[in-house]
Amino acid sequence: MRIALVYDLRDEYRGLGYSEEEIAEFDNVGTIDALAGALEELGCEPVRVGRGQALAARLVAGERFDLVFSIAEGLKGRSREAQVPALCELFDQPYLFSDPLTAAASLDKGVAKRLVRDAGVKTPSFAVAEKSASELAGWTDFPAFVKPLAEGTGKGCEAASLVNTPEELEAAATRVIERHKQPALVEHYLPGREFTVGIVGNGDDARVLGVCEILLRENAEANVYSLHNKELCEDIVIYAPATDPEALLAGACALEAYKALECRDTARIDFRSDANGEPYFLEANPLAGLNPWHSDLPILAAQNGIEFTALIGMILDAGLARYGMARPGTERLRRTA
Repeated sequence: MRIALVYDLRDEYRGLGYSEEEIAEFDNVGTIDALAGALEELGCEPVRVGRGQALAARLVAGERFDLVFSIAEGLKGRSREAQVPALCELFDQPYLFSDPLTAAASLDKGVAKRLVRDAGVKTPSFAVAEKSASELAGWTDFPAFVKPLAEGTGKGCEAASLVNTPEELEAAATRVIERHKQPALVEHYLPGREFTVGIVGNGDDARVLGVCEILLRENAEANVYSLHNKELCEDIVIYAPATDPEALLAGACALEAYKALECRDTARIDFRSDANGEPYFLEANPLAGLNPWHSDLPILAAQNGIEFTALIGMILDAGLARYGMARPGTERLRRTA
């Protein structure tokens, strides 16, 4: 079974002159090596394709794969995570992870919040400034948190993102709009615990892998799971397995959000609790990071007894099942079970 690995490599974009912040969501060679190794252990043949443009060239040339395994984030636009899935659908090429609609809707945090809220999952009050901070003149829910509408990996999140006055809000929103060239999202900042939830599977088979509480050490940037904190997470962040009632409620709500957004195969969903210990949806990550040592999803999976290759196998099996396929060696096991 030939599996195309599609990815955006930091070194490649760094060589093209992009800044460290611009490439923060991209992967390093170690991640690709780990994914390729896991796929080989699972009986597959990984084919290192590279970024989406390279996949497009190979598909145009007539090459096909049993499955595309894309962790490519894309570079520009709020629909950038949908580019590879859309390309695969254009060429009728089977692929893992969510479809273009879910990928785009989830990256736009405002759209994701509306969809999840309409499905009955609570999310903090929020507003979007499309072009100017003046659009937030009526905002009164302080403290508040301001971040780019369509970024990941904590990009645009920093100490100054937490605001307590209209003046601070205006400055933070203006900074996001000007620096990131996109709308600014403001949401009511909740004072409770922060959780990230890993989910794998599809439909009725979708399940929570585990719930992890994000705790910041004293030397971390306070009150925010920022780009700085994520990049240095091994030293300044504690990922604590959580199984108490509040954490389990976050897990249950995450599964509802996963289904509301129609995520596929796997995703990571983030929640934060209010002062009463009730979890609220923050955002969904249908293209969760898969670095075995650095990314939240593999970390929380390992905390729940699921090592990296097994995690990749679960994701792969979920995606293959959607196409009526199975990994080499598993078809026979299913027939004889």
